[in-house]
Amino acid sequence: MNFDDKIPIYYQIKNHLYYQIVAGTLAPGVKLPSVRQLAVDVTANVNTVQHALTEMLDEKIIESKRGKGNFVTEDIDSIKQLKDKLVIEQISLSYKKLHALSLTDTEIITEFKKYMKNRSDIND
Repeated sequence: MNFDDKIPIYYQIKNHLYYQIVAGTLAPGVKLPSVRQLAVDVTANVNTVQHALTEMLDEKIIESKRGKGNFVTEDIDSIKQLKDKLVIEQISLSYKKLHALSLTDTEIITEFKKYMKNRSDIND
């Protein structure tokens, strides 16, 4: 994983896992790799990974089962709320950046429509 020096690493790890959960790569009820394995996978310190997981536990996106490990929540509503939150964050970020270029709301919508119509790869 490539980390952005301007954003705390634990936060980036948490968001990485959130995107996997929302995208379905980590399905509801699926067991997460161990903290040590996750640290190896994302090339981060074990304590940093544990910090990310602790926040995810507090937010009830993952659940800890004593002696078994951490699992993605099976609460579909929580996952939907997480997805909505991530979508709003991305829209807000794009909106602010486009407004900084002096685009009006109408121009932003036009540009998004044009982008969606002309893009060549759905995974961009």
